[in-house]
Amino acid sequence: MSVAGFKKQIYKATQLMSEKVGGAEGTKLDEDFKDLERKADITSKAVVEVLNKTSEYIQPNPATRAKLSMLSTVSKIRGQVNSPGYPQAEGLLGECMTKYGHEMGENSNFGGALIDAGESMKRLAEVKDALDIDVKQNFIDPLQGIAEKDIKDIQFHLKKLEGRRLDYDYKKKRQGKIQDEEIRQALEKFHESKELAERSMYNLLETDVEQVSQLSSFVESLLQYHRQATQIMEELSDKLRERVNDAQSRPRQEYTPKPKPAFDFGEVEHSNGGYSSSASSPPAYSSGPSFQRPSIKNRRPEPCCKAMYDFEPENDGELGFQEGDIIKLVSQIDENWYEGSLRGKSGYFPTNYVEVMVPLPH
Repeated sequence: MSVAGFKKQIYKATQLMSEKVGGAEGTKLDEDFKDLERKADITSKAVVEVLNKTSEYIQPNPATRAKLSMLSTVSKIRGQVNSPGYPQAEGLLGECMTKYGHEMGENSNFGGALIDAGESMKRLAEVKDALDIDVKQNFIDPLQGIAEKDIKDIQFHLKKLEGRRLDYDYKKKRQGKIQDEEIRQALEKFHESKELAERSMYNLLETDVEQVSQLSSFVESLLQYHRQATQIMEELSDKLRERVNDAQSRPRQEYTPKPKPAFDFGEVEHSNGGYSSSASSPPAYSSGPSFQRPSIKNRRPEPCCKAMYDFEPENDGELGFQEGDIIKLVSQIDENWYEGSLRGKSGYFPTNYVEVMVPLPH
């Protein structure tokens, strides 16, 4: 900092102290400027708050928002234009339903219903993905631009204006000790900053047509999403209603227990298809040592997971896989990354791309 700049900081600090502590009055701004500043302040707060609440509305789960933010940060570090998406809750529910529906088989009425519901939920997730993209491009990103450029410009000019006002007031009160030319230059800089601040606030308030247009796009995206979601759910409701009617129209099968086997405790030659007494006698023990192999059922299954999506490694040490692959879990690095192995290769991969089948031991 130059000597002149250092002096200005001293002047401004001294003037501020005299106003805060000594009750000295500084140069007053006109009412039009104050009204403009008030409107710009409310608009700035609205933009920031609406941005935050819109993100919460699109993705209510705080943990999911944190992971989305992490993925966005990682994609920026890697130089990716679009950050990788995060699976919607509807999609995860749909995967769960279809998985167990197929295991039950379509001959099972409940299994078939689960498949129908699961496929509909996955369609709903696709519609939700489209909503997220539309809202981000047409509403969140433009508002983010206002917050990061226009509002920051206003804050910069208002801060500059306040600094130059303090400098001017300090020099004006010491007229005679400070040269008139220096006071005149301070006044010119004060008016220059005031004009720049006014222009930046005016530009923000004059873009309200664009802001209303962006809000309209947001509402249109929501309307389109709810229309498609309603259609998907109505189709699913019709399918399930048909299944209920079919199930009710079928004759109910009564449970018939199987006959119990007859036990014959007589001699073997007198047995009539029953169990002989020799069959229940315990086997003779061997005098030699016996070694018992551990049962396969008693072996602990290896920790593993199933890939829900394709993952292409972009950095050294990452493990790539395709949807449906079964990956052996080695360890969990943190809440966002696993270490595992597949087809002789080991590496790291995101936790949100897989579904754990056998968890790691705690």
